[in-house]
Amino acid sequence: MVGIGERVAAYRRRRGLSQVTLAGLVGRSESWLSQVERGRRDIDSLTVIRHLAVALEVPADALIGVDLPAPAHGAGHAATGALRAYVDGYHQLLTAPQTPDTTAAELLAAAEELNGSYQAARYDEALTRCPPLLAAVDALTHTRVGPAEVHAYVSLYVVAAKILHRIGESRLAALAADRAATMAARPGATGLDRGLAAREVVGGLLYTGQTPAAEALAVDMAASLETDPDANTPDLVSLRGSLLLLAAVIGARRTDRHAALDRLNQAEQLATRLGHDGNHAWTAFGPTNVAIHAVSIAAELGDAGEAIRLSHQVDPADLPSGLVGRRAQLHLDLAWACTQQRRDAEAVLQLLEAEHLAPQLIRFNPVVRDTITDLLGRSRGTTGILHDLAIRAGVLT
Repeated sequence: MVGIGERVAAYRRRRGLSQVTLAGLVGRSESWLSQVERGRRDIDSLTVIRHLAVALEVPADALIGVDLPAPAHGAGHAATGALRAYVDGYHQLLTAPQTPDTTAAELLAAAEELNGSYQAARYDEALTRCPPLLAAVDALTHTRVGPAEVHAYVSLYVVAAKILHRIGESRLAALAADRAATMAARPGATGLDRGLAAREVVGGLLYTGQTPAAEALAVDMAASLETDPDANTPDLVSLRGSLLLLAAVIGARRTDRHAALDRLNQAEQLATRLGHDGNHAWTAFGPTNVAIHAVSIAAELGDAGEAIRLSHQVDPADLPSGLVGRRAQLHLDLAWACTQQRRDAEAVLQLLEAEHLAPQLIRFNPVVRDTITDLLGRSRGTTGILHDLAIRAGVLT
């Protein structure tokens, strides 16, 4: 990666972009980009290199001077296509209103089960169940849109957005989140509905490069929920905390340490008020989740050593039993931190721990596959544990 900063600077000038503009296009801060261009900061992530290449309209290998492997898309699943086809197809506009055969209460219960599958990292199951449930809630809201129907609709499209984000279908996730937000803006929607939708819209805005809008929405929605009549219920306390954690991560990506740590502190205060590790409003929010986010934020700030130090203060076993994906996230953040410190063997061990907890996470999560690709690029051989892991993840065949 010798000279990558100079290459980025040269291509940026050729396109007539300021540092502020290019940094915004890749969701980073002007300070971060300045450090990269001056050679004060390395880029070890192929994902970031690809994002820069897209923004600069050059091949990724032009930035680093070597051929890059093609992005991996995982092993895939037939149900992925079915969910993609449903969300992209706008079937609710193409068919006459159907007589619903399920009630709002039944669909809300189904949304709880679907979210349970997602949080347990059973993505095959979640993908298979999602399309018919979306069709059912669309049919229901063709005939009636009261508060119960609004909540069922928002709940199912929010879970669909989560699933789509997890498997790398960020464009469709943004579309599902937007549908949830549109319904959450209707009369009869509650603060809970608005908060649930806002969390997923933040992810959609990040995907489309609208980082300032994503950050503002996360912060403003957390403040709005503070004045809601139900502000002190576990659901809204948890939603406020989870929105602040999102805003903290975004601040860290901008290398705004003050904003990131201030929001992390606010979330920690809410977790203390909640008083336990819960899963209210499907947020997995509580003291342990805040501690896991502290590790993530240190990683985003580039403090690999601090991320590793903070990880020793976290016991993922304190999370409720169904939150397998959240437990695995700690190992993914540590894999990144170890990669930054060139401790590749330890990074592989962290990925194996994540796979042990959530086997399907390795197969469906694009961030995991990018990390494996990074490690392969530095590996001296093509066999062994990393090679076998890459095959299971769909990075190699």
